[in-house]
Formats: sequence, structure tokens, C-alpha cells
Amino acid sequence: MTETDKTFAGSIPALYDRHLGPMIFEPYALDMTERVARLAPKRILEIAAGTGIVTRALARRLPAVPIVATDLNQPMLDHASAHTSAGTITWRQADAQALPFADGSFDVVICQFGVMFFPDKAAAFREAKRVLAPGGHFLFSVWDRIEENEATDLVSRAVASLFPNDPPGFLPRTPHGYHDLTAIGAVLKHAGFSGIHSETVPKRGRASSARDPAIGFCQGSPLRNEIEARDKSRLDEVTDAAAEAVAKRLGRGPIDGKIQAHVVAAAR
Repeated sequence: MTETDKTFAGSIPALYDRHLGPMIFEPYALDMTERVARLAPKRILEIAAGTGIVTRALARRLPAVPIVATDLNQPMLDHASAHTSAGTITWRQADAQALPFADGSFDVVICQFGVMFFPDKAAAFREAKRVLAPGGHFLFSVWDRIEENEATDLVSRAVASLFPNDPPGFLPRTPHGYHDLTAIGAVLKHAGFSGIHSETVPKRGRASSARDPAIGFCQGSPLRNEIEARDKSRLDEVTDAAAEAVAKRLGRGPIDGKIQAHVVAAAR
């Protein structure tokens, strides 16, 4: 992972939320929310909350439960807080590898599609365990291989083809680069967790057109940083090419493609 892989600034948070949120993140946010609700928590910590997609779903499903939602990127939190009015949510900038909370502060710690971005995953897992109360639960999701996620793979291949001598690799490298469940389980076990369970969860990602994933990834994710580093003037051209690649496979009207992730749960 490079430094630019962690940069969500400028117009990226809004484009990310608008074009990728409904298509690939909300289906898993609803899934995660139901898993959390079954645990009947009294205190929830969300790490790498991003633009608040899971946070909003949790607040709707568990309206009386306090939620502390954190992220390393202040621009993401600013966007999230501006679009979420629930009084039970506290927004706080925090590094998942050094959480600013006392031991045993929460019943459940969750993280949707954020673990892949942590430089030191073992440290983040140890921190999650530390802030959990005895008997607490850590739940998180990671994307499966990029090839199991149709629109994402199509965008990634289209963008790479336009820069053959130096293809951008953000999508396969980082969001889709941490999917080995055996390796993940070993790190969790070493961090002190027990009762480790993982489930591969396929869903469908739907959007109004092929331009949603094209804009979302090319302009609303750190892939944009890689494109602009190569040739800033080509951002619109690359976005159009990505949209065309998705449209050729998934259609020129509303699109519907496979998405797939792993959901991991562990007990303190």
C-alpha cells in the first residue's frame, strides 16, 4: 500500500458516497447492521467509518445505542457528520492502530472495508481487542478477490490498459488485497481473539448506469490520485473509458453485477 492509497480528500468523499455507496457499500452495511443487532450491544465503536454508510444504518436499526464512529481521514468524517443527524453518534478522528479509548470501553467493535488500509493490521487487531469489554465482539468485512467483483474489476482493467507502461494498481493492491482468510485468522488469533468465524457473502451491486462505478472509482477513490499522478489532463478520458468497459459487460441502462466480500467475527 502506498501513501496515496490512504488519501481521501477534496471531492473524493462526496463522489465516493454518491456513486459507490449505494452500489457496493450499502448492501453490506445492512448485512453488518443485522449481525451487530443480534449481539444486543450497549456501546459500539466503529473504526474506519468513512462517509458513515454503516454508521447511519446502525443508528436507524439501534436508535438507543451510543455509537462512536472514527476514521483517520478528517474529510471523510466531515462528510459523514454533515449527512447524519442522529444524536447517538459521536464522530472522532482516530488511528485504528492507536485508539484513544480506555480498555474495555465497548461491547462491539466493527469495521466495514477498512482493515485493508491499516499499515499494521496486527496492531489494529490488538487495539480492537483492548477496547472491547470481556465477552465483546469484533466484526469486520474485507473484499474478496477483485475478480469476484464485476464492475470493480472492469474499471481496474480499463484504467490499467490506458497506462500500459505504469498501470495504476490501487484497486487490486489495497481494497482487494487482503482476502486470505487463513492469514487473517492467524493474525486475529495472535492478537488474542477466540471464536474466530468467517463467511463469504456474495451480493449484487446495482447502479443507475455504468458511469456510477466509473466515476466512483476513477474520481471518488484513491485511484484518482494514481491517475492524476500519471496525467491529470486525462481524468475525464479515463473515466469515460472505464464507463464504456462496464457498459459493454453489464449494459447501457441500469447495471447489476456480482460483488463479494468476507465477513469476519471474533470474540474477546
